[in-house]
Amino acid sequence: MGPRRPTVRPGDGGPSEHREQAADGGLEGLLVRVARGDHAAFEQMYDLVAGQVYGLVLRVLRDPAQSEEVAQDVLVEVWRSAARYEPGRASARAWVMTIAHRRAVDRVRSAQAAVNREDRAARLDVRRPFDEVSDSVEKSLELERLRRCLNALTELQRESVTFAYYDGYSYREVAELLKVPLATVKTRMRDGLIRMRDCLGVDR
Repeated sequence: MGPRRPTVRPGDGGPSEHREQAADGGLEGLLVRVARGDHAAFEQMYDLVAGQVYGLVLRVLRDPAQSEEVAQDVLVEVWRSAARYEPGRASARAWVMTIAHRRAVDRVRSAQAAVNREDRAARLDVRRPFDEVSDSVEKSLELERLRRCLNALTELQRESVTFAYYDGYSYREVAELLKVPLATVKTRMRDGLIRMRDCLGVDR
């Protein structure tokens, strides 16, 4: 395991956009050094990305305590797997954020699986209050409606909307992850959101 670092908190490592762009190039070099076991490079990289990792995870999980735990796991994974980073495929920042996104989604799926198990057990309890059942059904219907609307989008629209509005990526990061021009992402995002709005019946 890598060197111990302070707990990730919302304000850590949050440079402005200009500083962020300037740091991206240096981040690749730091990852190369981290892959060689350089603890000092890991600490520098931590300061650059910890806040953004926490922010992305928090947008997915909506729970500060869980987000802090997952963000720490992400940074430990970066330390352990830095040798797998391939500079030609994505920027160092996008690579780290992809790990963060995957970890956050894994936590959501794990939590959902636990909820599903509890729901199945609760359905066996005939004493369960009707209003709890009604609330559960309503939430399930809302999720299913959202899923149908997302599935009605083109693949690029769906991926762009999901990355930007549900996972917290910037338009530039979405373009990089999907390997398409930034202008294309913006256009697909606009068209996708219009279709989502119409599908969900949201007032203009």
